[in-house]
Order: sequence, then structure tokens, then C-alpha cells
Amino acid sequence: MEYPDFYTKVETIRLYDPLSDFLGAFKDGIIDIGYIDCVKLAGHSCPTVAGAYLMTLQGLKALYPHSLPKRGSIKVSIKDDRSEGVTGVVANIISFITGACDESGFKGVQGNFGRNDLITYNEPIASEIMFTRIDTNESVSVSYDPSYIPADEQMKPLMAKILQNSASDEEKQTFKTLWQKRVEKILLTPESWDKIITLQK
Repeated sequence: MEYPDFYTKVETIRLYDPLSDFLGAFKDGIIDIGYIDCVKLAGHSCPTVAGAYLMTLQGLKALYPHSLPKRGSIKVSIKDDRSEGVTGVVANIISFITGACDESGFKGVQGNFGRNDLITYNEPIASEIMFTRIDTNESVSVSYDPSYIPADEQMKPLMAKILQNSASDEEKQTFKTLWQKRVEKILLTPESWDKIITLQK
């Protein structure tokens, strides 16, 4: 399997997963989730997937400044409807990382380790996403706007040619390179994160 090198250069999110600990899935319940795992889940790498990853990374850092985030013990509130725009893509990434699921999620074992009903939509919040610790009820609000890192001006006409089946192999490769280059800038330029990520506790 080949993929852009920057996927594995993105900061990994480490969590404690009590369900994994209980069932022996990972030693001591410690689990690392990287950007490449989220690309596999989504089936693609794009600014939306990158944004969902960054919002979760930064949100969990703010919510758990002195300990590992506890997977399955984080409530996720989403402002938009699940069918609106890219909300579903964002929610899938956040659900994968935090363990938070809707009503279809894991119901738990004798009242423990439940993952269901932890992610909700159409919430009356000002931000795009709100993460809440179930144990302390502390919350952090996060929003994402990648416009600070614009797409290369060649990308739009190249995409049009590809979708019209009129692009050459060279043009297709140029488009792929430019597309991933923007995602790389979003993920590996931490000095710009305060311009694209809005976070408030």
C-alpha cells in the first residue's frame, strides 16, 4: 500500500479505551489513532477529513490537558443535521476517534462501556462541534475553516477536465499532487492552526 508520506507525519491521537482494556484488545487499553487510519475509514484524504481530525486533536487536548482522553466517555454535539453537506463525513471521523456513536452504537456490558447515544445532531450550539467529558461535564467548542490555506488555482479547471474525461494522465497526476499538497499544508503547518481552528472552553 502506497500513500503520501505526510500521512504518517501528522501528530497521532493517543487515548485510553476502557472497553479495549476490559477485553484485552490493546495493552492497558492504550490506543493510537493516526491520520492514516482516518483516511482508510473515509476512503479519501481531503480538507474535510483533515479538519475533522484536527478539530478532534485540538479539542481533546483542551478537554484533557493532564491525562489521556477516555474513549467512549466523550459526548459529541454537532450543530448541523447529519445529512447536511459534509456533516456525515466529519461525524464518522470524530465517532471513530472518540468512540461516540448514535443510537446504533454499542450498548455496553451490564451498564458499562456503552457507546450509544453519545453523538447528536441539530444541536443549538454556536460552534460546529462541541466535545463534552461525561465524567466532569466540561466542554470545549470547536469550529474549522480551511479557507486560510486556499486551493491552488489550477485545481478547479483540472478537476473539471477529469470529471469530463478529457484530462491527460499528466493532468490527473498534477491534480492529485496539488490536492494532497493542500491537505498536507493544513495538517503540517501548526502555526496556521489558530487561523483555521476556532476553539473555546
